Amino acid sequence: MSKQPAHKVKLGLITATVWDNDGFYSVDLSRSYKTNQGEWQSTPSFAQGDLLNVAKCAERAEIWIARQVSKDAIQRT
Repeated sequence: MSKQPAHKVKLGLITATVWDNDGFYSVDLSRSYKTNQGEWQSTPSFAQGDLLNVAKCAERAEIWIARQVSKDAIQRT
C-alpha cells in the first residue's frame, strides 16, 4: 500500500502535494492536463500562465507545513 499525502493544495490545474517523511516535509508540484483521449495526466512542467498558481500553491503548502511543524513541536513538549 502506498503512503498517502499529508496535504494537498489545488489552484486551477496546479497541485502542491505535501508529504510527511517522519517530520520532514517535502512538496511535489504538478500541472494536470487532459490527453487527446480524454484521460487526465500530470506533469512537473509549467507554462508561463501557470506560474502565479504555482507560486500561490507553494506559498500555501509552506504555510501548512509551518503550522504542522509548530503543532508537532507543541505535542512533543
